[in-house]
Amino acid sequence: MEAKYCWSVLLTLALILVLVNGDDIESSSVKPVVKIVKGQKLCQKGWECKRYSQHCCNETISDYFQTYQFENLFAKRNTPVAHAVGFWDYRSFITAAAEYQPSGFGTAGGKLTGMKEVAAFLGHVGSKTSCGYGVATGGPLAWGLCYNKELSPEKDYCNEDFKLTYPCSPGASYHGRGAIPIYWNYNYGETGEALKLDLLNHPEYIEQNATLAFQTAIWRWMTPIKKHQPSAHDVFVGNWKPTKNDTLSKRVTGFGTTMNVLYGDSVCGQGDSDSMNSIISHYLYYLDLMGVGREEAGPHDVLSCAEQAAFNPSSSSSSS
Repeated sequence: MEAKYCWSVLLTLALILVLVNGDDIESSSVKPVVKIVKGQKLCQKGWECKRYSQHCCNETISDYFQTYQFENLFAKRNTPVAHAVGFWDYRSFITAAAEYQPSGFGTAGGKLTGMKEVAAFLGHVGSKTSCGYGVATGGPLAWGLCYNKELSPEKDYCNEDFKLTYPCSPGASYHGRGAIPIYWNYNYGETGEALKLDLLNHPEYIEQNATLAFQTAIWRWMTPIKKHQPSAHDVFVGNWKPTKNDTLSKRVTGFGTTMNVLYGDSVCGQGDSDSMNSIISHYLYYLDLMGVGREEAGPHDVLSCAEQAAFNPSSSSSSS
């Protein structure tokens, strides 16, 4: 009898271990593997940080941003009235982020900076995919990730000026898709080249796979629009140093300039606009929910881009 009982207990423990290790992506911290290259400390740390880099010596995103926090940030995304029920999840976000953490996404500058960057990135995501308008249940900031695509596009966003480099595929529509929606054939073409996917001929891939929908957004966050310009990541974590021209254009290091990088003068330089304030409000709300606190966001001139001149005016912006 005792032998059978012990065997039953062992089977139960083994099952628990399988469930924890196999299905729970927010498993306990992995100790970094360290090597010194030319006097520089580099680390490799499990599947989230599988390439050696300085950034992998820091905590990875799943160490400080876990499933329950993701659920709190996007509390209404799976309600019956949402438009992408069952699509977005924590696992997809972490899987997409793993590709960019060795380059510093969420790992540059230590835990606090990492938490702030995740909140900043998701602040853009929440605002751009929200259906929380007016007196929405739970408040308008609780409805991020309600969409994964533009529902009723008025056009197919095919720009024939790019017919030699990114020709439009017959029957394809390049309307907004993804966690930070992308538009136009040239953006689908460029993003697809970077991710080694044929998004030009198959833009619908983004609305069919949540990991890809997050990955396209993180790639845009980490990648400059043009050479000799910063990425949204660079301006947020302080890798970018403003020039005299940037200072005259009122562009400063911080959250506000991430909006300039991503949206240009469709959001920035327009004064105290609703579109800008929505993105800022989501960022501050997420900082609070993640336990960082909005007081860590900095002063208004760092949060805002109301008076900033665009890096790339008008049609050069990457998103609508």
